[in-house]
Amino acid sequence: MILMIAGALYVYFSDAFERNAPKISCENNGYWNLRKPLQITIEDNSGIKEYKVVLKTKDSETVLEHEEPLTKDKRVIIALKPPRTAYTMKDKNIQVVVTARDISQWNMLKGNSGKKVFQFTIDKKRPQINIIANSYKISHGGSALVIFEVNDDNLEDFYIQTEHTRKFKAEPFYKEGYYIALVAWPIREKSFRATVVAKDAAGNISKAYIPLYLKSKDYRLSKITLKDRFLKGKIADLAEEFEETQGVFKPLEQFKLINEDVRAKNEALIHKVTAEMPSEQIDNFQIKPLYPLKNGKVVAHFGDHRKYYYKGKFISDAYHLGLDMASYAMAPIISKNGGKVVFGDYNGLYGNNLIISHGLGLYTLYGHCSSFDVAVGDDVAPHTKIANTGKTGYAMGDHLHFGVLVQGVEVRPQEWMDKRWIKLNITDIITSAKKIINKQ
Repeated sequence: MILMIAGALYVYFSDAFERNAPKISCENNGYWNLRKPLQITIEDNSGIKEYKVVLKTKDSETVLEHEEPLTKDKRVIIALKPPRTAYTMKDKNIQVVVTARDISQWNMLKGNSGKKVFQFTIDKKRPQINIIANSYKISHGGSALVIFEVNDDNLEDFYIQTEHTRKFKAEPFYKEGYYIALVAWPIREKSFRATVVAKDAAGNISKAYIPLYLKSKDYRLSKITLKDRFLKGKIADLAEEFEETQGVFKPLEQFKLINEDVRAKNEALIHKVTAEMPSEQIDNFQIKPLYPLKNGKVVAHFGDHRKYYYKGKFISDAYHLGLDMASYAMAPIISKNGGKVVFGDYNGLYGNNLIISHGLGLYTLYGHCSSFDVAVGDDVAPHTKIANTGKTGYAMGDHLHFGVLVQGVEVRPQEWMDKRWIKLNITDIITSAKKIINKQ
């Protein structure tokens, strides 16, 4: 009796007699393009003795895999390739049936069996992309517009990809299947290439190059000598308010932390706020020249690469990513275009910082303000006073730091202040695209 009980307990608790059927899984979303292998995983605590994979269509069954590995490995991964006749297959819907048996001694030494049926929609067709219209050229540090068409029954995602892995989203435009987007050539990237990429649920991918003529642009390189008066004055004052400079007392270290770490933190916030892209369909995009300061004089240019030295030794550098404009103290700042206030707060080096969204991923930024006339969430009408110039943050005198961003990328404000540039690169492109779309 004791031996019988002991034997029963051994059978009950021993791994050799485990009673769980193999677990079968497949990494898929219900679509298969018959190019990329399916990954099927079979797991069992005792090991795998046998597995079989069968492809079922409406009229036939094909064995794709039938193996008897007899392995104690608890996991077997199958890279399931389609049959040679896959591309002649007319069925849109198929089944992949996977059966497996483990090496357990349970069930009269036959082991445990498992079965899983996976349903697939076959999609071998790549998405269709058609570039409808685009700006003729894009300048280094500048912007361009593109309008394109994407068609696919199982479209999953599409975007504009640059060679530096940056992605720009597109907004539905005019009629179903058409999209519009602004793209930007970042000032820090020496080359530029933009491609529309579309991907469907089955993993089919199409790409279409946007034929933009690239125009190089020379930007100023400024070598600036740091003075002790500046370091012990403005920098020392700024160092008191930033977390990054607490406990740091050497002026040059303070300056380096402020110019690099604090600046990066402030810019990251700006990029996050301005990366949002609307998703509703638009029929047009009207924008007037962006000139926020009446009789404002440009005192610092966009793209200025500033290198800082102290007693002949290089200390740090930064890019100036906007226009500095000045007229008189606390001058009114006007938004020539309507929009929505998406940010209005103190932002480190930018001081009192206001950001307005104008749609299509286009944003304007106003830094160093002395006061705001609008708040986050406000809808701003064209020709509205939104703030006053000031010298908050990293500013040596009263002025406005004016920035323009496209989906989180700083671009040349001068383009968006030029009526002719807007007509040639925005208005005319939209008008031309509509005519083409109406004929299709």
